[in-house]
Amino acid sequence: MFDVVVVGAGPSGATAAEDLARSGIKVAMLDRAGRIKPCGGAIPPRLIADFDIPDEQLVAKITTARMISPTGRAVDIPIENGFVGMVDREHFDEFLRVRAARAGATRLTGTYLRIERDAAGTHVIYRDKASGEEMHLTTKLVIGADGARSRVGRTEVPGGDRIPYVLAYHEIIEAPAKTAIYDPERCDVIYDGAISPDFYGWVFPHGKSASVGMGTEIDSVDLKQATADLRAAAGLTDCRTIRREGAPIPLKPLDRWDNGRDVVLAGDAAGVVAPSSGEGIYYAMVGGRVAATAAAACLASGRVRDLKLARQLFMKEHKMVFRVLASMQNAYYRSDERRERFVSLCHDIDVQRLTFEAYMNKKLVRARPMAHLKIGLKNLAHLTRLIPASRV
Repeated sequence: MFDVVVVGAGPSGATAAEDLARSGIKVAMLDRAGRIKPCGGAIPPRLIADFDIPDEQLVAKITTARMISPTGRAVDIPIENGFVGMVDREHFDEFLRVRAARAGATRLTGTYLRIERDAAGTHVIYRDKASGEEMHLTTKLVIGADGARSRVGRTEVPGGDRIPYVLAYHEIIEAPAKTAIYDPERCDVIYDGAISPDFYGWVFPHGKSASVGMGTEIDSVDLKQATADLRAAAGLTDCRTIRREGAPIPLKPLDRWDNGRDVVLAGDAAGVVAPSSGEGIYYAMVGGRVAATAAAACLASGRVRDLKLARQLFMKEHKMVFRVLASMQNAYYRSDERRERFVSLCHDIDVQRLTFEAYMNKKLVRARPMAHLKIGLKNLAHLTRLIPASRV
């Protein structure tokens, strides 16, 4: 008998399992082995601090972000007073799983099949990887942290089968030394409809390797060809490809994260990827932490309504950021003309500073009201075409 079974042990599930184990709660962590999620790998300083990430997990430290428009205009945004850390998910996720196991979580490897219930309790049924046999875990609560197409969410939580998503694809390549186009301390974000008609492409350094990829919600887009075109534009065609990965990335948080009984969702399963940026690691780990908090509260009180705390706690802190980012994506990602205007807007020093202060600290900055007013007016001018798209 377990108090909690966590299905999925990426950053969200591993964080939930570790937090629960450190609280003295008996927890099992079930995960498939060998799956690596496509991910640029960027983690902000707040994640490093909040989740105690050691420096050796960082494969690169980024000091500049470059925004590239459909016409090739490049705007370099310096990251002042710090850096953005880069991780490789192949090693970072395993580090989190090992840490959770060392904290006391029982680690199991297999494929989740379903949940069954009877008088003895709730049972997580899975196929054990080593034996191939169908096994079951008896538990009081289940945390579904099994990704954007969560099997737990689809069958257990209302609305869990209707989560919208984009398809993301990337290639991990051997990185060259610094060139005229590629910089190992700079992340490039490409806003170009030829690469992605509704999202963006990226070139993110990982030290000796790099992540090159893109995302889209449009089924007809050839993700591999778009990534090949992106590599060609970045002068990376001849670099050896180490691995290729693709997966769905959710577009918005679900309206409900629990089933009112014994299941609560976390991470991509709950839809917590930031609009516009597609940032997911930080929000996944926060999602795992609030799911663990909700599960612990439910176990202590015996009230199933406490499972709702997961979504309530997350939205209390991050709802406004998600709303602003969703508005920005809706406004600027719909055409190359709008993307050109967005990159033009990024020339503004106040936009740069406020954007990165918000990214690094994960909250909207309210310290400079005049800067906010100026940005709002410029934004309005671009969207109403009062400012020509070519104007810097």
